Amino acid sequence: MEKRRADIERLGLNFGIEIPEKRRVGHTEFLGNAGAILEVKRASPSKGDIAPDLDPVGLATTYAEAHAQAISVLTEGNFFKGSLRDLIAVADLMENRRKQGLHTCAVLRKDFLLYEDEIDVAYRCGADAVLLIARILDDEQLVKMAKRAQSFDMQAFVEVREKDDFRKLSVVTSALGADAAKTIVAGVNSRDLATFHTDPLVPASVRSKLPAKAVFESGILCPADATYARNLGFTGILVGEAVAKNPALAKEVVHAFESGSENARGKFWKKFAERKQQKQARHCEERSDEAIHGINRPLVKICGITRDEDGLLAAELGADMLGFVFSTTKRLTTEKFVRDFAAKLRQNGSPRLSEARDDVPLLVGVITDPESPEGKTAIKLVREGVLDAVQLHGIDPACLARHCEHEVRSNPESIFCDDLPHYFAARVGEESDFDKVAALRKSGEPRILLDAKVEGIPGGTGKTIPENLLREKAGELPLWLAGGITPENVGAIVEKFHPELIDVSSGVEDAPGIKNAEKISALFDALKKNFR
Repeated sequence: MEKRRADIERLGLNFGIEIPEKRRVGHTEFLGNAGAILEVKRASPSKGDIAPDLDPVGLATTYAEAHAQAISVLTEGNFFKGSLRDLIAVADLMENRRKQGLHTCAVLRKDFLLYEDEIDVAYRCGADAVLLIARILDDEQLVKMAKRAQSFDMQAFVEVREKDDFRKLSVVTSALGADAAKTIVAGVNSRDLATFHTDPLVPASVRSKLPAKAVFESGILCPADATYARNLGFTGILVGEAVAKNPALAKEVVHAFESGSENARGKFWKKFAERKQQKQARHCEERSDEAIHGINRPLVKICGITRDEDGLLAAELGADMLGFVFSTTKRLTTEKFVRDFAAKLRQNGSPRLSEARDDVPLLVGVITDPESPEGKTAIKLVREGVLDAVQLHGIDPACLARHCEHEVRSNPESIFCDDLPHYFAARVGEESDFDKVAALRKSGEPRILLDAKVEGIPGGTGKTIPENLLREKAGELPLWLAGGITPENVGAIVEKFHPELIDVSSGVEDAPGIKNAEKISALFDALKKNFR
């Protein structure tokens, strides 16, 4: 913004580039239909050069032939190496395609726009929509710029992420009144502009706060990521680096998003992400003055529940997930127990939960083989809504794919592949095991649980993952951690690795499946006392 203001003062709002005196192209509504917004992007602050020699017209043609709904053109020069020339060239291309009766994309000007007159410049250059970043505009300026866009029948693409951004979105929506639905398209950036890290659960956590037309921005690197965004209920995705570097990917990404739908898988991740956000806010309010670490308290899953009293106590103490094992181990549960427990829990079977219904933990069925009778039972309970999701523990995605194919053959209406709420648990004990974790992350999985690998034992081993492996290989995504966590070591583990979620089983047991109330209480006490 500082550099941009200096450039405007020196060169004017057109940055020294000759622009049309008046608009010479038609108009296409930005995100008139659900679809992908693909980016003409040479570079970025987070990645440096992406495609410095790209031809904007050639790339935009590829995007249009892939049937993108819109093309985002970076016009910022200092960090993204874009210009208004790119915007004019892409808008002219779309006008030519319109005259030829070919598929036409709306054109978005993406920049750090600060002034109302920049909307005029964008309109003259052929933009159908402009990016307005709530974080860098005060209420008054955001409203003025949105109204200016509205006066040109353009869409204002309002990007939000921080808490105050949503207040601003509400302000501008109210200011535009009945026309807001036509003018405002909201976007949430999965990338933190302060750290450049992306988190696919950030958009999930706020989808319910956004208007009907909403865009998932950043972090879409493959078709599976596009499907995930659609599962969450987003009407658009904005994809930059992945398609600018590899234009051939455009068609696959567009198809994956448009063929997807909002579904139970997306609902599960929204519930989890919203729970995380609400819990962190509540923990900050309840933080003990004796808390010694400036680290967020992790979410907690208590696994291997086989008795009502254990599950209800864990729920009362604040467990976020309860796990039920559908695998032939000593913690094996039954369909009847899970049905009865779920009904009891959700019908105010706990005094504390009767006062705060949002605190009801998510219920997860842990399976090691989707083809086994136990695995099929868990999947059935998820489909019926008794369980919220399945944990695919140590399962190879290829095995799951084969199961999907069998399901579809035996039941053409099966929605197992696309709709089943799930997450994977990977067993790790050596460096090569993280190759599977990386492959899962590249296949659109927003979270993966890491568990200690002990040959012949699928889980609940009481063993921890070697620390050196976690430090070197865990990566950027928030950590879900299982294996050997106890009330005695949980403080040290959280302090060292800052996990988003911990999964505890044998560490709070007297015997497999038999939890110890004092140990469960001690676990939650340690977390509450030491972490915010």
